[in-house]
Amino acid sequence: MNSNIDISETAWFREDSSLMKLLLKDHTTQKNIFWATDSYVSLGKGFLEKDEITIEKVTGDNEGVIKPRCLKSKEEQTYRTKDKAEVFTPSWICNKQNNLVDNAWFGRENVFNIEIDVDSKHTWETNKDIIIFPEGKDWQYYILDTRMEITCGEAPYLASRYDTITGEFIPVNNRIGLLDRKLRVVNENTKTKDEWLDMTILSFQNILGYDWQGDNVLLARESLLMTFEEYYEDRFHEFPPRGIIEKIADIVSWNIWQMDGLKFVVPMSCHDTEDTQTSFFEIKPKKTKPCPGCKNNDYLSHNGIYCDVMDWEEGHPIKFYTLRHKNK
Repeated sequence: MNSNIDISETAWFREDSSLMKLLLKDHTTQKNIFWATDSYVSLGKGFLEKDEITIEKVTGDNEGVIKPRCLKSKEEQTYRTKDKAEVFTPSWICNKQNNLVDNAWFGRENVFNIEIDVDSKHTWETNKDIIIFPEGKDWQYYILDTRMEITCGEAPYLASRYDTITGEFIPVNNRIGLLDRKLRVVNENTKTKDEWLDMTILSFQNILGYDWQGDNVLLARESLLMTFEEYYEDRFHEFPPRGIIEKIADIVSWNIWQMDGLKFVVPMSCHDTEDTQTSFFEIKPKKTKPCPGCKNNDYLSHNGIYCDVMDWEEGHPIKFYTLRHKNK
């Protein structure tokens, strides 16, 4: 198992170009995700805020352009915090907050691990006992219960391959992400490879996350896909078949997407429109009309591109905002 936290896009592209195409795909626009940040503009053409992230921009001579936050310079980390309020959370805090979710779900504490807070040391001790489920709930129900990380960044709440602050690699049996917890439950309750794969696929289908910045979307997608490979190798002591990897990559490309979380549209897709009024005698000056959703703070009336997500149960895409509208 490779414990290098910075994933090589070039290596993946050389193994299978279709894999990188999936990880860069925006299913809403049918284009690639785009940078949506000016952090890379100094690199020139193709790296501007509205430019798509192409394979050529992250492989070969450009390998390493996108890297985890903990490997960025302090200056770049500070700039992104000021520019986009980008703040990454240490794994021990992710664990505490994920534990709160499971405490409520299970009706008891210390299900997956015990938190350790001694002086300035913050960590956890993994509970090695098989997870026992409360009356009226079973392990399949836990797998199917959907979890989502909003403004996910590199998705540390979903997949805890490494600490986003220190960069320290976390072994499979000590991870605390919401997806990691589902995969642990799958490991403990399946016997055959086919059953493991079926329930693992369901686990991935029920993990969601979105972010504004395209580089974060790519990093999160890579982290989830690498998580699959690592759990598969840990369980079966072999590398997963290429077809299965591509299936998981397709799920991840749908479930981790680029979105303005306040408007539910593709970032920066809302726009002003020109309204030309005419009369019998003259053409009146053009008037500029702002996006009605932005003007009225109404998430149902933006003129931007509303983001699609996949309804895996029904087998077709739906607009993400309809999920909120449905639950109102």
